[in-house]
Amino acid sequence: MRAVVQRVDGASVTVDGETVGEIVGQGLCVLVGATHQDTPETAARLARKLWGLRVLDGEKSCSDIDAPLLVVSQFTLYGDARKGRRPTWAAAAPGEIAEPLVDAVVADLRALGATVATGRFGAQMRVHLTNDGPFTVLLDA
Repeated sequence: MRAVVQRVDGASVTVDGETVGEIVGQGLCVLVGATHQDTPETAARLARKLWGLRVLDGEKSCSDIDAPLLVVSQFTLYGDARKGRRPTWAAAAPGEIAEPLVDAVVADLRALGATVATGRFGAQMRVHLTNDGPFTVLLDA
C-alpha cells in the first residue's frame, strides 16, 4: 500500500457538494492506494505507521496528542507515466480488492484509538485542506 501523508490544520472531503468527511485542527490528511499484492496485514502495518508517525508539532504523532486523520482512497497513487504522456493504472488494485483494504486501514486506525474521517470510495471527491508547513511525506507499507 502507498500513502501520501500531509500534516494539516484542518481538512475535508466533499462529494456532490456534501461534506462526507472532515477533521478540525492539527492532524493528517492521508491519500491511500492499494496494489495487487497488498493484504490485510499490509493495511494493519500502514495503520500502525500512520498512528505513530512523528510528524506533528514537536515531533509528536497522532497517537501522542489524539490528532485526527482524514483517510481518502486514491488509486492514482499507483499511476505510471514513465512512458508516453498518458499514465497507466495497471499497478493499482481494482476496486473490489482496494476498497476492503482501504476500509481495513481505517478500521485498524480506529482500533488503535484514532479519530478517523473518510472520503467515499470510488466517488468524484474534492479534498480541501490547509497544509501545515507545508509538510508532505510518502509512505510505502
